[in-house]
Amino acid sequence: MLTYFIADLHLTQERSDITDCFLSFLRNDAPKAQTLYILGDFFEYWIGDDDDNPFVLNIAAALKELSDSGTEIFFIQGNRDFLIGKKYAKKAGMTLLPDSQIIDLYGQKTLIMHGDTLCTRDLEYQKFRKKSRTWWWQGFIKVLPLSTRRKIASNYRQRSEASASTKSADIMDVTPDEVVKVLAEAGSLLLIHGHTHRPAVHDLMVKGKAAKRIVLGDWYEQGAWLKFTPDGFELLNHQFTNS
Repeated sequence: MLTYFIADLHLTQERSDITDCFLSFLRNDAPKAQTLYILGDFFEYWIGDDDDNPFVLNIAAALKELSDSGTEIFFIQGNRDFLIGKKYAKKAGMTLLPDSQIIDLYGQKTLIMHGDTLCTRDLEYQKFRKKSRTWWWQGFIKVLPLSTRRKIASNYRQRSEASASTKSADIMDVTPDEVVKVLAEAGSLLLIHGHTHRPAVHDLMVKGKAAKRIVLGDWYEQGAWLKFTPDGFELLNHQFTNS
């Protein structure tokens, strides 16, 4: 029995090394698993399920092939691809999950999420997040022409990178009290998330009990995934073939 978790691939046509590594993962590793969880920021940006770009359609076809082979795929939206909806999910053979989800991971009650909601000290982002998840904001964006949405996405990426460069490391990381809070509310002692690009295993206490927070790695410099079996877990890396 085997489950994989990935996040923060930031797939884009400009990074063929990431795409090639991911497609290799789908061919060689993912088919061994019963379940694959994608915990957000799968794409660098997402402008809508009506995007006719061959790149995103090819990624969907590759995921659908994995799904058809018997591996269940679940997806949680990230801060870059929160507009991914049921239409694209169906093409990719994956099931959309809410922002946070409790799963039974080989008998262990586990909380999974993208992780951006844990960064409560980033007030600027949290304000944008709240607005961008409203029906009226998303409805307005989705009726714009694809070309306009692409320009908006490009501008947002530039502003986001500029903003991140001026923020302290603490602001960009999770708020420890928020981690304890969500685990306590969920009745869980294991949290798996991405978003921060700081892969690690953190030990903490929740209501007097030992708990763990597993942070997934990003794919900027190498492939990264969490392998989980009934016997334990391991954060794995895979070098790009052109490295």
